[in-house]
Amino acid sequence: MIDYFAGDDRTNRERMLAGDLYVADDPDLENAAHRAVRLAAEYQAAFATDAAAAGLILDDLIGDLGEGAFIKPPLFVDYGSHITVGAGTFINYNLTALDVATITIGKDCQLGPNVQLLTPTHPLAAQPRRDKLEAALPIVLGDNVWLGGGVIVLPGVSIGDNSVIGAGSVVTRDVPANVIAVGNPARVIRALPDDDR
Repeated sequence: MIDYFAGDDRTNRERMLAGDLYVADDPDLENAAHRAVRLAAEYQAAFATDAAAAGLILDDLIGDLGEGAFIKPPLFVDYGSHITVGAGTFINYNLTALDVATITIGKDCQLGPNVQLLTPTHPLAAQPRRDKLEAALPIVLGDNVWLGGGVIVLPGVSIGDNSVIGAGSVVTRDVPANVIAVGNPARVIRALPDDDR
């Protein structure tokens, strides 16, 4: 196998956090991923019977959970610790938030069911993919963003304040503030006038 990291003494976890290529076989990463799976399962179980306990588990799972933010289970994350959710945000069932890089969700956002926030990237060349190299780019949702059900946001994308993304859209590039974008790939179809905000 090619030594992709010759002269680089960082751990794979350190490479991942820097946004560089890495291999996800680092014991620290494996432990963090197992922790996230355990906490997500505990959150889902507690949600049905003990809201207070569920809230504490969610607060432990998510890196920064704003006041009044609410996430319906089930919830699927890589680590959870690289996710920020702003105050007053509501996230419906089946969020998949692959937080290899940071995912920042602003205040008062609404995410429909089955939304996917996908930060991981992989090399286009075949051999590095066979060798399990990957990297990631952060995702940022501004304040008061609404993602309809089934929206997919790809690595490195930012969506500006107040913007709305139509259900089922695939967001492949940045979306400015105060617009509606729909489709695959998502395209801006109109600006939101002040009275629509």
